[in-house]
Formats: sequence, structure tokens, C-alpha cells
Amino acid sequence: MEYRDAGVDREGGYRVVEGIRRAVESTHDERVLNGLGGFGALYRLGDYREPILVSGTDGVGTKLQLAAAYDYLEGVGQDCVAMCVNDILCHGAEPLFFLDYVAYADLSPAEVSRIVIGVAQGCEEAGCALVGGESAQMPGTYQSGDFDLAGFALGVVEKGRMLDGRAVRGGDVLVGFDSSGLHSNGFSLVRAMIDSGELDPERDFQGQPLWRRLLEPTRIYSKALRPLLEAGLIHGLAHITGGGLYENVPRMWGGVENSSELCAVIEERQLAVPPIFALIQSTGVARDEMLRTFNMGVGMVAAAAEEDLEPLLTETRRRGLSARELGRIERGRETVCIV
Repeated sequence: MEYRDAGVDREGGYRVVEGIRRAVESTHDERVLNGLGGFGALYRLGDYREPILVSGTDGVGTKLQLAAAYDYLEGVGQDCVAMCVNDILCHGAEPLFFLDYVAYADLSPAEVSRIVIGVAQGCEEAGCALVGGESAQMPGTYQSGDFDLAGFALGVVEKGRMLDGRAVRGGDVLVGFDSSGLHSNGFSLVRAMIDSGELDPERDFQGQPLWRRLLEPTRIYSKALRPLLEAGLIHGLAHITGGGLYENVPRMWGGVENSSELCAVIEERQLAVPPIFALIQSTGVARDEMLRTFNMGVGMVAAAAEEDLEPLLTETRRRGLSARELGRIERGRETVCIV
């Protein structure tokens, strides 16, 4: 018996490495000191006075099952990068490098390569290097056609520019930055709707099959927002993921002394909810459930001083990202009020 007889294609793994090499190395700059094939990645940190390292890890969740069903594997790589990089951005960090982990039963080398090339493209969009990763063929752990994808990001921020919640205060304005769609949250509910027949993924929706709109890759915000962070225009940032606005906005000041007195008051009419969410809600999902499950068109929320609102909005739009005022930070007993 050989390894191949047990379900592991060793030669296929070698072909994956060669298939992704060019895409991976295109994300490297002079700070990456070695290429693919080492036991670890070597990275030169650069010139910082008081560097604070910021790390994050995340996956893509059950969005992967819909992507596999429709053979749209490239987009989930960007999803993986975005979920990690957007998180560390909330502490003001510049993303330095990224590692990915793909586990599967019987994907072909070409399919694994498509996933990892998508990760590399996400890294280019984020401005970070893809320095390594792991692809693990695990028959028996995963069923035929199944796979999982996770990522790990490391970033750095000068201590004096770090976002830790202390700068957020009553009177700050809240600014929402548009999402590109569902991002990578709420797909267990979406898939249940598809299974029950409440959503037809094959139907036409805004000129595309609905499944393609559902699988729109998660937006990466680092290139658009880091200049605003460096200019001191942002007091706090929240990445709107699972739990929606209710759970994620308070995380920008969570754990800080007196933070229990802060309340984010968001005007619902300011959300400009995209049609994809209206379609999901039309199947009978309650408003509160929508707000606690999906981003509702807002991928990131910033807190800023009122006098910085117009410069922030102007600069954001100049960088090609739509943004709008959502509300205010006030004093109150509830952490988030959507009115």
C-alpha cells in the first residue's frame, strides 16, 4: 500500500506549490528574507520607535460550502485575508504578513492553487506579504469536496498611534464605511434559506445569479483607512462581522475604564441597506435578527471628532470608498441603540 492508496496525493501537493509560487512571491518586498520552502518565514520588521505587534486569525466559515457548490474558489481567498486584516486594522495596525491554512479531502492541485492564488490577491489588496502557509490533505476528517480555509495576520503599529479605545469619547461621530455585500457572516442562515427553498441561488439578481452576489468577496479596508489613521482622524474602529452592529461597535472601546457609560446611537435611516439584505429580509427574517446577524451594508465603523467628520468623509471618498455619518457616541446605559 502507498500513501496515494490512503487518499493522499503527495505529488499533487508538490504541484500546488509550483502552481502558487509566482502569485505568492509577487506579494513579497525587501522585508521578506526567504522564499517558499523553508521551515519558517523570515521577515525584517523595519524602523519603528515603539513597535506594537498586532495579530489576528480567522476563517471564512460556511460561505465555503456555497463557494464549493458553485466552483467559485478564487473569492474565498480574499475573504480569508479580509477577515484577519480588517480585524488588526481596528487597532491601527499596518498588516505586515499573512499565512494561510487549507485543509481538504480530495480537491485537485488546480483547485487548491486557485484558492491560494485568491489569498495572494487579497494580500496584494491589503498591502501585506503572503509568507507561507499549509495545505493539508485529510481524507476521513473531511468528506469528499469539503475544505476549510483559515488565515493568520501579523501587523505593527507605533505605540503612540495604537487604537485601544481610550480615545473614543461622548460626542464623537460614527462613520460607516460601505461593505461589498454579506462579507463572510450569516451564511449558515442563508444556506438554511436555500435548503428550505426560500432563496433560489440560481435566480437573476441585479444582472447576476444570486449565488454570485452572495459570494461577493469581503472588502479589505487597510489601504483606504490607514492614511486616515496616520493623520489622527480616527479615534476608534470596529469591523462589523458576526453579531452585526450591536455586537461589534462596542468592541472599539471595550474594556476601557468608564466605557460602560458609552452608547453608540445609530440612525437606521442612515444605513442605506443594499438590496441583497432587503431580499433576505423579505423571506421573513425579523429586523432585529437581520441587524444582529448581517453587516447591513456597513463593513467598518469609525468614531471620530465632530470637527474631523468632513475631512474624513472627503478623504475616504477620494480613495474610492463610500462612507456616511451614522450617528453619535453618547452617554447611556445601553451599548448600542439603533433608532
